[in-house]
Amino acid sequence: MAEFDVRPALPQDIPAIVNMLADDPLGAQRESPDDLAPYQPAYQRVADDPNQHLVVAVHEERVIGTLHLTIIPGLAHRGTTRGLIEAVRIHADMRGHGLGTHLIRWAIEESRRQGCRLVQLTSDATRTDAHRFYENLGFSATHVGFKLKL
Repeated sequence: MAEFDVRPALPQDIPAIVNMLADDPLGAQRESPDDLAPYQPAYQRVADDPNQHLVVAVHEERVIGTLHLTIIPGLAHRGTTRGLIEAVRIHADMRGHGLGTHLIRWAIEESRRQGCRLVQLTSDATRTDAHRFYENLGFSATHVGFKLKL
């Protein structure tokens, strides 16, 4: 694996992030890399919230991966704070080199640092390769998730 840094995403990273979000069959249906207007205010909301950690992996000034970690304080489980991992994407030409593992491990360590006692994520039911990936990292498929589009 080439050397890379994980750092907070910057406004100029939005096009690269959106392109990675759109670079699979599911993302291609939901994302609009040709219209970045809705992503800019969304980025700002994330950047302004101290419980949101949108990060990118960078190699030689090129964004090659991204992940969004949300820290969720709560009362359940004796007041447990959780880390929620979302939108994990690796640039197509960098897949299979361990970058996804590194990003997930970064999110787990950051969650620990933030006082979390649990890290959770969801993965679309059709992403069987991703399910194996998360299980190999120690995650268990213990719940069934539900979503309601508004």
